[in-house]
Amino acid sequence: MKNTLVKKILADGQPCKKCNEVLERLAAASLIDRIDHVAVADERDPQSEGILLAAEHGVNVAPFFIVEDDEGNTKIYTILLPVF
Repeated sequence: MKNTLVKKILADGQPCKKCNEVLERLAAASLIDRIDHVAVADERDPQSEGILLAAEHGVNVAPFFIVEDDEGNTKIYTILLPVF
């Protein structure tokens, strides 16, 4: 299983407040180590990895999670609780 977190950097260069809150909640629950990859959706760069992943999966909110199981199935989660 592979868990990817996509977090956002705002157009002014500031980190997304909600993204930081989710990261803090994951760390507090000792779940941060279950995140295999963090992709950044940088509003200043339309080719940033996170922007491309959001477009590929039809997601328009951040943060979001891409969960790939061992059989190649992918699920997208836009809220924290069902992921873990």
